[in-house]
Amino acid sequence: MATLDGCRCRGASGRNNSSILYSILKSDGLAAAEEPQQEHQHQHQHQHQQEQQRTLQHLFHKASPSSCAPASLQELRRLQQQQQQQQQSCSCGSTRRRGVLRSPQVTCKAASAVLVKTLRFVKNVPCFRELPEDDQLLLIRSGWAALLVLGLAQDRVDFDTTETVEPSMLQRILTGSPDRPSEAPAGRGPGQGRGAAGVSVVDIEAIKAFLKKCWSVDISTKEYAYLKGAVLFNPDLEGLRCLHYIQSLRREAHQALNEHIKLIHREDTTRFAKLLIALSMLRAISPPVVAQLFFRPVIGSVDIEEVLMEMFYGK
Repeated sequence: MATLDGCRCRGASGRNNSSILYSILKSDGLAAAEEPQQEHQHQHQHQHQQEQQRTLQHLFHKASPSSCAPASLQELRRLQQQQQQQQQSCSCGSTRRRGVLRSPQVTCKAASAVLVKTLRFVKNVPCFRELPEDDQLLLIRSGWAALLVLGLAQDRVDFDTTETVEPSMLQRILTGSPDRPSEAPAGRGPGQGRGAAGVSVVDIEAIKAFLKKCWSVDISTKEYAYLKGAVLFNPDLEGLRCLHYIQSLRREAHQALNEHIKLIHREDTTRFAKLLIALSMLRAISPPVVAQLFFRPVIGSVDIEEVLMEMFYGK
């Protein structure tokens, strides 16, 4: 069980229900139970809730530190190299191509619902709420976008985009268009002006590639819960007060995920590596890109972090 070194936290009291296994799974179950059922997703969400409720009835054994098999590490390195080669091969000719959502109102509404569910999930993780508020803010600002995209994958929210033309420098000079979305005049509404140019096609393809990766692996509800824990507890941020504790939480989430895979998917020796590859793809997705693609069409130039803080803390 993770312990909180040098921090005052009830999660360090040694109780079984304060472990990352219990906290994450309980939070995911509560989040799904509180989410209003939508007609087009009713059957799918009901299946998730049933599995999450069954999960709450069990306690899991934590994995040993040496739980990652050498074959999985080799597979991980090989897939990472392939991913880097693909990114290098396609990045040169596509940086100026941009895209926007084909149905922004529908997709943005679905993304907003996932964001609400995501923040509710984070709120219900006891060992997160017991962290100092400064650490909470850092973790939310760092992880909200990755958690959102992970939620899109779990809820199987797909989206279509249409390509737009990136204006040339001469066109921007002649029309007086700003070079950056943040410079758009305040009088323009959502989706107008420079913001309508969308985001890079390369960034859109990265998000779609991650979604397809998750769906091809057919990630279970429990695996999504452990992945959320690995994303939320990010020890690579500067200024964390409870760094060692957050490191132990991420390590425990990884170990719990690997132990679950060994228990349920004994024959699939590369599944853990595949999920780690999915995490690496997820962490490469930029939060500004997620905000621009899924929220700019409905909230305009409003700072997404201000919206997040208001939703999470009510301020």
